[in-house]
Order: sequence, then C-alpha cells, then structure tokens
Amino acid sequence: MLCVRKSYFLPTFLLVSLAYILFSSLPPGAEIPYNDNPTEHGPPPPGPSKGDDLIHYRKQPELHPVDEYIPLPTGAPTPIPHIQHDFPVESWFTRRRRVKKQNAVRNAFKHAWNGYKKHAWLRDELSPLTAEYRESFGGWAATLVDSLDSLIIMGLTDEFEDALQAINQIDFSTTGATQINIFETNIRYLGGFLGAYDLTNGSYPILLKKATEVADLIYGAFDTRNRMPQSRWEWTRSALGLGIQPSRNTILAELGSLNLEFTRMSQLTNDPRYFDAIQRITDRLESAQPRTQVPGLWPMMVDAHDMEFNDPRFTVGGMADSVYEYLPKEHMLLGARTNQYRKMYDAAMNSIKKRLLFRGMTKDGKDIMFPGDIRSTAKDNIEPQAEHLKCFLGGTVGIGAKVFNRSEELSIARKLTDGCIWAYDVMPTGIMPEALYVSPCKNPDDCEWDEQKWHTDILRRFAEYTKGEEAAQSIISSNKLPPGVTQIPDPRYNLRPEAIESVFIMYRITGDKELQDAAWRMFRNIEKMTLTRFAHAAISDVRNPHSRQLDNMESFWLSETLKYFYLIFSEPNVVDLDEYVLNTEAHPLKRPSGST
Repeated sequence: MLCVRKSYFLPTFLLVSLAYILFSSLPPGAEIPYNDNPTEHGPPPPGPSKGDDLIHYRKQPELHPVDEYIPLPTGAPTPIPHIQHDFPVESWFTRRRRVKKQNAVRNAFKHAWNGYKKHAWLRDELSPLTAEYRESFGGWAATLVDSLDSLIIMGLTDEFEDALQAINQIDFSTTGATQINIFETNIRYLGGFLGAYDLTNGSYPILLKKATEVADLIYGAFDTRNRMPQSRWEWTRSALGLGIQPSRNTILAELGSLNLEFTRMSQLTNDPRYFDAIQRITDRLESAQPRTQVPGLWPMMVDAHDMEFNDPRFTVGGMADSVYEYLPKEHMLLGARTNQYRKMYDAAMNSIKKRLLFRGMTKDGKDIMFPGDIRSTAKDNIEPQAEHLKCFLGGTVGIGAKVFNRSEELSIARKLTDGCIWAYDVMPTGIMPEALYVSPCKNPDDCEWDEQKWHTDILRRFAEYTKGEEAAQSIISSNKLPPGVTQIPDPRYNLRPEAIESVFIMYRITGDKELQDAAWRMFRNIEKMTLTRFAHAAISDVRNPHSRQLDNMESFWLSETLKYFYLIFSEPNVVDLDEYVLNTEAHPLKRPSGST
C-alpha cells in the first residue's frame, strides 16, 4: 500500500503545481473588479497597460511638421477688472452655519471617493449600484486624476497622498480603446494634473511630469495636413507612422475647447508646441465667425478637414458649450495680452443675446431667461429648449461682464442662473432634468402668466395642434409637466455640475446669500435622490420622487459637481476667481497675474 501511495504522489504534486501556476495569475481583465479592503489600492490597472504584445505610442517623425511655432503673447499683462465680490467679515454664527453645510458636502465627497477607492481603484469610473467599474476614457483612472484637486481643496491630505502614489502606475502610452477622445482626455486628464499642480504651487513635480505625458500623447492628433486635430484620434495609426486626417463631422466643442490646458502647458514648460497647436484653431474660428449662417456663432458640427462651417444648427448647449465658455477664460489666462478673445466674445455674446436668449413664462412672474437653439437658419424662431448643459452660461456671462466691462450683462447672467434654479425648484424631486422645453414669453418686458398660451405651446410641442383644453390637460397629467414646462424629452439627472457652477460663480461675483440658499436646496435634493450604498448614482426621472437609480457615476461628480457645492460654502479666498481660471472640468489653472 505504501508503494502505491508513493507512486501517485509525484504526478499529483505536479498536477497541483501546474494548476496553481495556471490559475493563480488570471489573464488581463479577469481580475476581481473590487477589493474588500478600502485601505488597499484595489485591483491593478487594466490589462492593456500591462500587455507586452500591445501597441505603445511612441512619437514618430511628423508627417506634417510645423515650420515655425506661434509663440505665447509676450509683454506685461494688461490689468483685468476684479471679478470677486468684496466679501465682509462674517459673524461667528454665519460661519458656523456655512461650515456645517460645507462639511456635509465634504462627507458626500468622501463617501463617493471611498466607494471608488474600494471598488474601482485605478479604473475610470465606479458603477455605484453594482460596485463594479467601467472604462470610459481610455482606462487611465479618470476618476482618480479628475479628483486630484478636489482632494486638495477639501483638505483630504491622506487621500491625496494615496492618489499621488497611484498615478505612477498609469501608463498613457497605451490603451485598449481604438480611438482616443482628445477633448475628454484634455479636460479630465491634462486638466486634472495641471489643476493639482497649480493648486500645490508646483510642490509635486510628478504632476507636471504626468501632464506632459498626456499633452505629448494627444499632441500626436494634430499631425494632419491642416494641423487641425483628429478629435477621435486613431492613435494606433500615428503610433505606426501612418497618416491621419481630421473628421468632416467634428463636434464644435471638441475642436475649440483645448485652449486653456494647452496654453497652461506652454506657460509651465516653455514649450511653444502646445500653444501653437491651439492658436491655429483659434485663428480659424475667428476667421469663420463672421461668415457662418448665424454670424458671431459657430454651428454644432464643423468640417475640420476643409474647415467649413455649413451645419445649420446652432446652440450654446451640448456639442458647443465650452467653446463659448473658454473665450473669456483664455483671455484671462493670457493676462489680456491680446484682444483676440475679447473680440470673439463680443461677437458671440451679441449674437447670443439677439438670436438665442428668451424669457420663460412662469406662474409667479419670475424674470428668468434661457438660451434656446436654432435648428434651421431658414426659420427665425428659436427652439425654446433648456438643457442642464446650458446652465454654464450664467456663470460665463457673469465672468464676461466683469472682465470685459460689460456690466449691463450682469443682469442677464443672473436671470440665466435663476432660470436653472427655477428648473430645479419646479420639479417634484427638486432636481433639473437633462432637457426640457419652456413656454417662452411673447413680450420679455411684460410677461404675465397665460394658462391658455401654455396649453397651446404644449399642444404644439406634442403635434396635437387641432385638439383643445382636454388634450392639453391629459398631456400635462401623463407627462407630469410643471406650469411653464411644455415637454421633458430627457427626464434624467446625470449628476451634472453646470447649474451649481453658475450658482457658485454668480455668488462669488455678487455675494448674494440667496444663491447659497439655492445651492443648499439643490445639494440636499440631489444627495437624497442619488445616494447609494457605495457612492452616488444618476437617476432616471426627476419627475418621480421614487425614481430608479442608474448604475453610472461619471468622474465629473467628484471633479465638478461636489467641488462647486463645496466651494460655494468655502471662504472666498479658496480658489479665488481673481487668481485662478477654472477649466470646463472645474480644474483651477493659475492666472499669470492678479486683478486690478
């Protein structure tokens, strides 16, 4: 018997050893997608960053090199008017109430951050219902990088140090994605590193090192015949030395919203390539601006291959928003050393006021405004659609009014901001939907509530022109339309920041405590509806106080939304708008000089 047992020992040992070797190290992508110990760094980076057989981006000789780089504007900066309100010293009681609200926002951030750290560390995004993860932006830990400056602002030092250690593991030379979205990579990753670097006064060189890795990577997308970037970059072609070309269907925002980050890179590194890249785009946009079908504005889609602007759709919302946002901000970041962005802003703002803005009819006569859309230039009427994405405009107009001495437009900025606050307040959940149509006033200067007009607008919106009062009432009931709202085509809330962004900016400009009160209402309603066991989730229908939650939490929840809620309850010198410019992902970039 003993001999028989010995005869099986060796093969059994070999089989067990082989099984251990085969299964103790799972293939890339097969790792368990979370770690039960929140103090540990969770799963390693996604498989694509580890595979030796994958393509890694290495700069090839340029096929369309630049003969001479456009330099940063030189000379002393021109004084820029003061933006922030001169806040008085607050009382002990006022400070106590403010800090209590600030801490509530900080705790919400910590809850979401801990959920990400425990279940999706070094991944792009946490799935807040299932505690899994998703790779949405190249697989380079988007939430981690996007949140770096939020950690600094909120004084979460230990968490920041952990994140700082982790970014060494991010390999920006490769990705499992076949295309790289240049715009998203720019605002989230490059902006994230630069914001944290500037907030810490350059104390952590690793942040500029990683920023340079990102900037050098996406700079490859500019190697085209006309030096316009291929916005959805076929990066493997460039890595193999093959040619690329810009798309004939390029989203305007993806073409014209690279200014701040690339400018800041040239300022910090003294490398002119980055500024040269975006200045060529700006010059093209400026040249086209008076020649579009709505002079002063650019259409939603651009033929970046031939630089034609023939699309008949115009908006300041999704697909266009940050182009207009960056006009006054780039002016500030350049220290007003050029008037180019002032002129472009003047032309854009004059056209926005004339062609896009309308007053919404409300039951209480509130004087609020919204930017609509132009869907066809054959019609002079605007589409009275409000979007959460458009809510940035109040803050942008407020900043433009200050830095360009257009003080008469401060009231427009406030009315736009109040319009978004109203859209929050009228919903049963206290949260604004992604998109809604509003009944426009016939006369913006004299706009009393008109029930019949509201019903007529609803019937027109639902193509029920010939039907009457009973049909309108049925539509209102079945679609849960608050007074003044004619349709809600997208009732979701995706954890978006644009409304609180403008509320924050207008508070810093005016010092009006009503804006803080509005922010607190918004925050409490959002947290109530979005809180999950692991973090916070988007919701499917803001008309339903028991709305179903959705299993996604984009990185801007931590980078923007909660940051703006925190900042509106911070002391005014925290991210002072006279010292920093916030990119469209809320990353603070240091201005070259203060205000007058």
